[in-house]
Amino acid sequence: MQFRSKRGAKALLGALFVFGALLLTGCENGSVYGYESDLSSVNETSWHLWRGAWLAAGAVGIFTAALILWPVLRHRRKEGDPQYPKQTQYNVPAEVAYTLIPFVIVAVLFYFTARDQAVITAKEPSQVQHTIDVTGFQWSWQFGHQDGGKDAVVTGTPAQPPTLVLPQGERVAFNIYSPDVVHGFWIPAFMIQIQNIPGVTNRIEFTANKLGEYPGRCNILCGRNHSQMVFKVKVVTPEEYDTYVESLKAGA
Repeated sequence: MQFRSKRGAKALLGALFVFGALLLTGCENGSVYGYESDLSSVNETSWHLWRGAWLAAGAVGIFTAALILWPVLRHRRKEGDPQYPKQTQYNVPAEVAYTLIPFVIVAVLFYFTARDQAVITAKEPSQVQHTIDVTGFQWSWQFGHQDGGKDAVVTGTPAQPPTLVLPQGERVAFNIYSPDVVHGFWIPAFMIQIQNIPGVTNRIEFTANKLGEYPGRCNILCGRNHSQMVFKVKVVTPEEYDTYVESLKAGA
């Protein structure tokens, strides 16, 4: 019985580590993590942070699972053993370890998060080529393209979500507003989210790198129709973007 329990414990732990290794190494093009690495200038920074956080979480999870399974399988009570194992009141090295290790993990994650956040939220007015006003309201979005003046505005409804058109390869600044409650301007594929806060103007700048269409939504519970507060992002060529802005002015 003892021989079998040892072999079973080793087999389970081995399978756990093999599964973890396969999971953590299968990250080509960000497919395992759900994101591509270069859809926008934000992805170039945040994707590595996202990947590192998942790698750290996976390593800690596998190590913790091993610590739990090892005593469960290796030190099971056998016939003839006393009802209770030997009790130890204090184990100073263990207590120091399980206090210090989480602190180090959190400190490292905090450092990289703060570093990358500073890069993502950096303002570079000299490099901005377009400015778009993003207003989140209950329960849709309004996008005002300053290139076209006050008439180049797209306003959506829950029944007809708007489209945010962006030029490929050109840096865009977004002024983020809200007239009612807190909303969340979120483009998952671009790995970017910033809050629309009443009475506050937030600002974010980034460049869309790849042509295509991507979903956007509010990711902060903002009221009854929160689930319908969606929009679409469409990345087009700079020439198509200029034509689109002109069509908004003509349509107004």
